[in-house]
This record gives sequence, C-alpha cells and structure tokens, in this order.
Amino acid sequence: MPVDLHKTSTVDDVFDDTYREKEGKKPPKILVWRNIILMGFLHVGALYGLALIPSASWLTLGWTAVCYMISALGVTAGAHRLWSHRSYKASVPLRVFLALGNSMAFQNDIYEWARDHRVHHKYSETDADPHNAKRGFFFSHIGWLLVRKHPDVIEKGQKLELGDLKADRVVMFQRRHYKLSVVLLCFLVPMLVPWYFWGESLGVAYFVPGLLRYTVVLNASWLVNSAAHMWGNRPYDKTINPRENPFVAISAIGEGFHNYHHTFPFDYATSEFGCKVNITTAFINLMCFLGLARDRKRVSRDMIAARIQRTGDGSHKSG
Repeated sequence: MPVDLHKTSTVDDVFDDTYREKEGKKPPKILVWRNIILMGFLHVGALYGLALIPSASWLTLGWTAVCYMISALGVTAGAHRLWSHRSYKASVPLRVFLALGNSMAFQNDIYEWARDHRVHHKYSETDADPHNAKRGFFFSHIGWLLVRKHPDVIEKGQKLELGDLKADRVVMFQRRHYKLSVVLLCFLVPMLVPWYFWGESLGVAYFVPGLLRYTVVLNASWLVNSAAHMWGNRPYDKTINPRENPFVAISAIGEGFHNYHHTFPFDYATSEFGCKVNITTAFINLMCFLGLARDRKRVSRDMIAARIQRTGDGSHKSG
C-alpha cells in the first residue's frame, strides 16, 4: 500500500526561495563543440534510422519498442523517481535492472543525473537550474548540454548532501563502469540482438533500435525540461512555471504531469491520477505487487485539495 505522508520531501529537492541570482553581467556562454558535433551526428543518424523503418522486420520494430521502454524506465522509474526523489524503495534486483536501463538511456550516470535533478528542483528557473526554462525552449531542451554549466549550477551541486547515492552500491558500481555499460547497453545490445537472433541487417539494427531509439528517448526526456515548463495548465500551483502537458506524459511514459510533480516532488506517481497516462507508475505498482519495491510515498487527498484551492489556476479537473 502507498504510504500517505505529509512531510516527505527531502531538503535537496525542495525549492529554495532564499536563493538570489547574482547581480551584474551574466557569465559568457562557452560552447562545448564536442557535444555540438556529437549531437549533430546523432540526430542525422536518427533521421537515417527513421528512413530505414520500412526496411526493418516486425521483430526489429518490436525489439526497438522494448529497448525504448527499458531505457525510458531506467530514467523515469530509476534515476528520477527512485534515486533523485527517493519516492519509493527498490530491492537490489530492481535497482540493478533500473541501472542497466539507465545505461541504455545514456543520459549521464545515475549519480550525476540525480545530483543535477535535485539542483533543478531546488533552484528551478534560476541561474542555478541546469536547464533553466526562462532561457528559452532551445536552451532548456538541448542547449544546456551544448554549453558549459553556469557557475551557480556547479556551486549549488557541490553543496548538496548526496550520502544516499554514495551509499548505494548499485549507483556507485554503475558510475565506475559507466562508459563500458553505455557502449554495451545503449549501442551493442540493441544492435546485436536482432542481427544474431533473427538475421536483421547490421545497418538497420544499428540505426533503428540503436540510434533512432536512443535519440527519441533523449528528446522525450528533454521535453520534460522544455515543453512541460512552458505549455499546459497549472492546476496545483500557478506561481511556478512547470505545467501539466499530456503529450509529454505520453512520450515520457508518465512524466508530463509537471505542475503536480514540482508541487509535490516526493509523490512516487508524479500525478494525482495514478496510472492514468502513466506507464512508470503502473510499472512501480507492478514491482510492489511482485515484492520488488515498497514504501511508495503519496500525497493525501486533503493536501492536494487544499493546495488546489490555495495556489491553483482554477483549471483542475478530477480524474
């Protein structure tokens, strides 16, 4: 059963309204040309993979969907809801599975992902936010990865207490072996399985379940930082930027209920409505049913209703 708690947020993921941006001239943007070039080639490769879809077998397309789901869950159920927000507890086998999925997603190792995400929540939409949406759609979507971090992002990240991540042997093992795990799980496994087991061509296997799948997962995740901070309604807190965005909820398997999530970051479901348009919540529920997860944190109905009344924009619809 979910744990109904009123005081479950950790200090690391609660917005810090005492932070003030430094006055004066902003530091210059320093382009990271390696990332710019790699991202350019990646997206060109993904477009080529898109053109190869008619050449792929149904088994390969099904395998692509499986890889998409595993890698997406490694981010949503793993790096995000489990390790960034500690919104539920997972057994070692489940943590290993989610860590493997996270390596397949190739979005930085769990430790770095969770650290930056906690900074994002604590200093949302300020200079200390890694993907500050006030700097525009492009920056919050992909641009933040193409330039050096703002000094405040680095400073605030270094001040976070990350003892829970350092004490997690699965997290630290993945961090030590991250590059190798990415080569194997993000590129080789998606490519070699269809080639070996049902004779798919290496070209199709590399570009479709490999590059195309990887790029789509990346962009689905980035939409949470960009689109879900710009477009949609704010039924829980109209004073913050994050929005409820159904398209992002679908593409990012449940992460589009962003106004709710930033209002109640400790809720394992990231939504008032449980499994509705939320594959990640359904997955966590299934893991609890199987005995692989427990102690799901949930916001009480009374707390949600009170918050809607106090700070919502009047657009709330039950169910």
